[in-house]
Amino acid sequence: MTRRRASYDGVVATLPVTVPYVRYSINSAHWWLGKALGALVRGSGLQKNEIDGMCVSSFTLAPDSAVGLTQHLGMAPRWLDHIPTGGASGVMALRRAARAVQAGDADVVACLSGDTNHVDSFRQTISQFSRFAQDAVYPYGAGGPNASFALLTHNYMRETGATREDFGKLCVAQRENALRHPNALMKKPLSLQQYMDAKLITDPIHLFDCVMPCAGADAFLVMREEKAQQLGLPFVRILSTIERHNAWADDPIQIRGGWTMDKDDLYEQAGIGPRDIDFMQAYDDYPVINFLQIEDLGLCEKGAAPQFVRDNSFTVDGTLPFNTNGGQLSVGQAGAAGGYLGLVEALRQLTDTAGGTQVKDANIGLVSGFGIINYDRGICTAAALLARGTA
Repeated sequence: MTRRRASYDGVVATLPVTVPYVRYSINSAHWWLGKALGALVRGSGLQKNEIDGMCVSSFTLAPDSAVGLTQHLGMAPRWLDHIPTGGASGVMALRRAARAVQAGDADVVACLSGDTNHVDSFRQTISQFSRFAQDAVYPYGAGGPNASFALLTHNYMRETGATREDFGKLCVAQRENALRHPNALMKKPLSLQQYMDAKLITDPIHLFDCVMPCAGADAFLVMREEKAQQLGLPFVRILSTIERHNAWADDPIQIRGGWTMDKDDLYEQAGIGPRDIDFMQAYDDYPVINFLQIEDLGLCEKGAAPQFVRDNSFTVDGTLPFNTNGGQLSVGQAGAAGGYLGLVEALRQLTDTAGGTQVKDANIGLVSGFGIINYDRGICTAAALLARGTA
């Protein structure tokens, strides 16, 4: 069903920043988020008190939330949101911040995401991630996302004929892209043979199908177009966005996401189709989720992603550049910042600030988010279509 929604005309996203990722950190999430805010202030030329709105996404900020963070950062925003939805958080923050600026509830919104990674942080995060998992999975010894995604991957392979080589092609392409990206933690080339020979984790998932937890932060600003022009900041236009939660709950196993409920609305509001996009940034905690996003957002028919992957290269200078910074599978997963990783890369692509990963003549980008794996499936989905603006 197509819905009539107000456009985002006049509101833009700008100034993507990254606090470079590290494998482990003794600093708190507050430190990482503060570093991101500092980069936004310095890069924009604004005073900190001119940023009067804030969106925050973090798993390791607890026991604080966005409210507690305002005190740590010395902020007094008149609009505030806390978005604990992991891989969907970047697009969701963009949506909420844009509407807040459009409504006049804030003039400049800082969208911040970041997490620390102590030696034991990931295990502690996973153990407290989901009440469903605590009640229905952990008592039987199957804790963590690897087992859940192994089931989803095995089912997808059985239903579509996808092979490990298909998943590997996308992982290898992302690693090639990552070698051009200075913040990627994976610095070595990856061959398809290395992918195939990698250590088994949970059949059929092997080592290079899994993200590496790390620490880091990503952020961007949302404001009115005229404000960005006054500040001399290159900006990106928001063509359309969607989000959906707990979609297709009656499916016995996840074979589709909430994108399928809203993709027609996504493209109709933007006035374009899937063939018009110049690159795609997808949330990639495991390769099978990339395949679902490619299908569910209309780049190919349902079940046809394996052939679609065989037919495209996905590298920065190839056909359908995909996760041009390497994605989480090669950059690392800095907790909730993983939900911003693709969005900040898209903003760089569309403002010609992507450096070595820059896609030639990139004018329209698709960003997709997927978050919060309960014990058997991810329940948050979101997507945005973005277009190049002018400064």
